Formats: sequence, C-alpha cells, structure tokens
Amino acid sequence: MKNVIVLIGAGQIGQAIARRVSVGKLVLLADNRQENLDSAAKTLRDAGYDVSTTVLDVSSHDAVTSLAERASGLGEVTGLIHAAGVSPSQAPIDTILKVDLYGTAVVLEEFGNVIAAGGSGVVVASQSGHRLPALSAEVNQLLATTPVEELLALPMLQSAQIKDTLHAYQLSKRGNVLRVMAEAVRWGKRGARINAISPGIVITPLANDELNGPRGAGYRNMLEKSPVGRAGTPDEVASVAALLMGPDGGFITGSDFLMDGGVTASYWFGELAPAREV
Repeated sequence: MKNVIVLIGAGQIGQAIARRVSVGKLVLLADNRQENLDSAAKTLRDAGYDVSTTVLDVSSHDAVTSLAERASGLGEVTGLIHAAGVSPSQAPIDTILKVDLYGTAVVLEEFGNVIAAGGSGVVVASQSGHRLPALSAEVNQLLATTPVEELLALPMLQSAQIKDTLHAYQLSKRGNVLRVMAEAVRWGKRGARINAISPGIVITPLANDELNGPRGAGYRNMLEKSPVGRAGTPDEVASVAALLMGPDGGFITGSDFLMDGGVTASYWFGELAPAREV
C-alpha cells in the first residue's frame, strides 16, 4: 500500500500543495462537489499523480470520520492538506461557522487519530484571522480546546455577538490557528506535526470573481497599498506548505505562517489602517 496524502478541498491552492508533496503517493481527494473532484482529479492524473476521490461534506462529523477511516484503510496517512472553506461572500454566518470553524476542528481531531508517525499536515486559514484585535486568554482557550460538538454553542459565536459574515469568517480563521496550536500537542504524541498557513489574496478563479465583483474595489485597494503591491499565486503558498510538511520543517509545529504580501502589516501600521480611537 502507498502512503496517503489527504487533500480536502479541490481548489487551486490545495492542488498546488498536493503537487508539491504527493509524488509517489496516493492522493485521496475530497470535495463537496463532484464536478470539482472530477476536474481536479483529471488535472492531477494527467500530471502523473495517483488519485482517488470522494464527495465530502466537511461540516458532517460522520462524513469526516468515514473519510479518515477510508484514508487509513488505503495506506499510512502521512499527510493532510485541509483547504476547504467558504468565504464571507459565499455563505451566511451559520454556514461559515459550521464549515470553516467546526469543520476544521473536526478534520483536525479525526485525522489526528490516524496520522502516521512522521506525518504532517497544513490547514489553509486566512489573513482575515489576523485582522481581529487580540482576544482574551479565556476566549483563546475556548476556541482552541472546546470539544468539537460543543464548539458552536460558545457564547461568542452566537448570532447576537457576530456583526456580519466577515466577522464570522475572521473568528473562524482565528479559531483555526488556535485549534492548530492545541492539536499540535496531541499530534506530537503520535510523532506528527500540524501547522497553518494564512494566505492573503491569492489568484484563483474565486479570487478573480471577488476582484471583479461588488467587493472588487476594496480588494484592489488592498493590493495596491500593500508592501508587495500584488496578489499571490497558489504555487507560492505551496512552496511554504512543502517546507512545513517536509523534512526541512521538522522543527515547526503548531505555527501559523502569514503570507499576504504585507497587507496585514499595512492594515495595522500603514496606508490600509482604518481610523481608530486614540
């Protein structure tokens, strides 16, 4: 049996990471849409990768458990790439929390139960998680360690406490990073590592839709006023993921790598800074 790399989310970033870390391994590709699976699988197979596919609702605990069981039945699970999620313009608040926050927590838990010794994983979070002011130590602890089936019942995640879909997304992505830190301790007991990457605007079909949609002016302004002055590419994210998942990243776990061309730096200390009370 081959070593197995599990890719959840068939988008451009996930595929780019898979290409970097899956040579000679079986890619178990999961996504919530069959057409996405078919397209991504064809692209990877045409490039010489061995791919198996399955439809997955990442917000279903039972479905994620079944995926982990299937993966471990195919071989040693040596890698996890979790790149599934919905954006603030794609879904309402409750869906964002269930997919991006709860779904990620479930994936980390279930794959932390089957990851092989020497294995590693990455969670694709977002620069948006770095836009929130610092949370209290108590809230950090709750987001990081609350049992998954109790997570969405936390007081700070109730509708009265969340302003809009962007706020829900930011909380979810901050929660992802905190969850990765906590899970790194548990994964370490199996001899495995887990990290997060928080990309900024990366050019994909979805990003192009956003850049040309109703929020496009804001996105373009963000890029123009960032230190690097451009968007990123999936391959740039994949380069960081390959470091984190490979032997050169062996001393890195429980970390979050912000790679956004300096947008967050400009948001807090530069031209993108909103007016703040003194």
